[in-house]
Amino acid sequence: MSQISVTSLSFCYDGSFDNIFENVSFSIDTDWKLGFIGRNGKGKTTFLKLLLGKLQYTGRITASTVFEYFPYEISNEKLKIPASEFIDKLRPGYEEWRVICELSLLGEDAELLYRPFGNLSPGQRTKILLAVLFSGENEFLLIDEPTNHLDGAAREKIKEYLASKSGFILVSHDRDLLDACVDHVLVLNRGSIEVQRGNFSSWWENKQRKDSFAVAENEKHLKEIKKLKQAAKRTADWAEKSERSKIGFDPIKENDRSISTRSFIGSKTKKMQSRVSDIENRIDREITEKEGLLTDIERVKDLKLSPMKYFKRTLLNVRDYSFRYADADEPVISGLTFSIDQGERVALHGENGCGKTTLIKRIMYSLGAGTLVQFAESGTFDVSSGLVVSYVNQDTSTLKGDIVTFCQNRGIDRSLFCTILRQLDFERTQFEKDIGDYSEGQKKKVLTAASLSTPAHLYIWDEPLNYIDVFSRMQIEDLLLEYQPTLLFVEHDETFRSRIATKVVQL
Repeated sequence: MSQISVTSLSFCYDGSFDNIFENVSFSIDTDWKLGFIGRNGKGKTTFLKLLLGKLQYTGRITASTVFEYFPYEISNEKLKIPASEFIDKLRPGYEEWRVICELSLLGEDAELLYRPFGNLSPGQRTKILLAVLFSGENEFLLIDEPTNHLDGAAREKIKEYLASKSGFILVSHDRDLLDACVDHVLVLNRGSIEVQRGNFSSWWENKQRKDSFAVAENEKHLKEIKKLKQAAKRTADWAEKSERSKIGFDPIKENDRSISTRSFIGSKTKKMQSRVSDIENRIDREITEKEGLLTDIERVKDLKLSPMKYFKRTLLNVRDYSFRYADADEPVISGLTFSIDQGERVALHGENGCGKTTLIKRIMYSLGAGTLVQFAESGTFDVSSGLVVSYVNQDTSTLKGDIVTFCQNRGIDRSLFCTILRQLDFERTQFEKDIGDYSEGQKKKVLTAASLSTPAHLYIWDEPLNYIDVFSRMQIEDLLLEYQPTLLFVEHDETFRSRIATKVVQL
């Protein structure tokens, strides 16, 4: 076991006004299973790049281990050939038998290595790359969001696999995965960095307790400061009134007073002024103790939604439905029956390739809001006419340009859109940037904010949470539970699906 030590680390990107990291110090052990938690844009992937030596920084990072990063970059050329032909480019000096052994632990056969990589499912590709990653020795592994776009079965297998390993940092927003796989957490808070033993749930419970205590302490200090300020004002008023009475007096009204009384009044005033000074010092101490109490509190603001009411109860009716692409031998969907009524939140669930996205595209096609290549179908597929749909696509690759143009193209209110993004923890400086330069999590928030800005009868979200941070996921969950819109969604986050879905359609 060895340690990775970070001392006085500071870093910011060229042209940025704010530091990503500022004078940060902590240490971690290389045999930990370390979960990496933080908001989108806080610097998780940036920190991994710093460990890899890809960015210049001030401060010091010391480690007696070699780092290896996941995901590996796969070019279009590599998609056309088997993994066995390019693994040596990803990991020079690899041993194939080690990769095969790791693949077997992931529940896959070695023959996957000899099939064109582009023909494999997302889950199979991820498993091959994880097998390559773990085929080395004496390395500390940096694993960046390995389960995005994977179905439930693939996630379960990878969860079991990572739980059996150690010596890695796992960046993930999947609460179920973090709970199953990690024994320590590294958390990028709003104003600090902390390392804590345990998994996501234990850290979150501790954080809620700590935040409640901080809020209570803050309130206590505010009340004390208010009381002290009132006391200081009263005493200062008394001192000023007393000081004014030193010179001049009415011998008729104040017949018990003489010139010699002046020194007594001056002494009394001096004591009052000294008391004011003492109270002001106490106020300063209270303010100092109050500072920093709320620095790391996540102020998760409530989002709002304006779902529309439709005049019919049932919005979608599917009976004994089958769908086949014209150039395919087998149907993608076969014998499917389900319906969507107003107020229902329906989850489409199943393995990658079972037809979830195809079904969504078919709905959009019926509404004239999408295209499909030639297909054949049978059974009943009734989509209510005049239905207004708000759609979140799983693909963010087309997002580019500025916020103003984006809102104009989509016909949404820019002020409302930007307000929602701010509530999803966007900094104002982000609004000046090209959307194409956003992180993947921020791009997903752009699509989500656009959907929330659009009143609709039916909300259709295709894997909306990929790359989105844990706090925003909780925000979105609370929104859906409060406003109860009619929703059809695909999401492999088990915690989200179990909280939100009123009905699960298994494909």
